[in-house]
Amino acid sequence: MSQPAIKFYNFPRSGHAHRVELMLSLLELPVETIFVDLAKGAHKQPEFLALNAFGQVPVIDDQGVVIADSNAILVYLAQRYGNGRWLPTDPVGAAQVQRWLSVAAGPIAFGPAAARLITVFGATFNPEEVIARAHVLLKVMDQELAARPFLVGQQATIADVAGYSYIAHAPEGNVSLADYPHVRAWLARIEALPGFVAMPSTAAGLKSA
Repeated sequence: MSQPAIKFYNFPRSGHAHRVELMLSLLELPVETIFVDLAKGAHKQPEFLALNAFGQVPVIDDQGVVIADSNAILVYLAQRYGNGRWLPTDPVGAAQVQRWLSVAAGPIAFGPAAARLITVFGATFNPEEVIARAHVLLKVMDQELAARPFLVGQQATIADVAGYSYIAHAPEGNVSLADYPHVRAWLARIEALPGFVAMPSTAAGLKSA
């Protein structure tokens, strides 16, 4: 019996949504993608708010199991379909993954993701401040990735999926990756994973030249 398609409420230029798109592809799961037109306010309409009261993409509906929040969705998909591959169950491994999920929701969101929001979506953050935050984060990541190929060890986990999208697209927010060779090598390793799918690039920031 084939796996029914998971409904995936997506906005293609959202790095949060791309995390889920990437995870679904890495797991080779059948997907029914539903475009949510943020520009027209579709995420604030009653039918979408019934799925996620915060009015944000992504959301998945897995045969009536509705999960919102990109990191929560990654945990669900890993636990439900990952066969132990993407989310360690031992206390140390689980804690290490959670650390990077918190980084994705904190320093990544308020650093490289926020910088990209300025150039791609016209957000009104202070560019110097968010770009500086991004470089503080990237220095830490580069140091840690000098010691191992992935964020939590020798193989990719949902920590890497959660971190990839906004780091890979940081140059769109005027955040250069030139000084971070281990981060760049890590991005390449993720891009080499079977089932990898890219997030659409935009001609913004350092990518506008």
